[in-house]
Amino acid sequence: MIKIQLSLPESVFSVTRSKPEQFVQELRLAAAVKWYEIGMASQSKASEIAGISRQDFLAALDRFEVSPFQITADELEAEIIDQPMK
Repeated sequence: MIKIQLSLPESVFSVTRSKPEQFVQELRLAAAVKWYEIGMASQSKASEIAGISRQDFLAALDRFEVSPFQITADELEAEIIDQPMK
């Protein structure tokens, strides 16, 4: 495992009203959610980045108001229309 060290002013911890350890966890989660939202990471990889289970990551997506689906409504409609009838 690689360890990354960040230097942050103490005042930033007020953003989450938390201790440094909790702030780091929230920072990892926020990055993972954003990277998932823009399609850089899958749910599996994003949950690994955040250091939480996939189930907890899905709950976090809800908290951040991010859709768990990486397909737009238009893309889904196009897929449905393009499928032959059975």
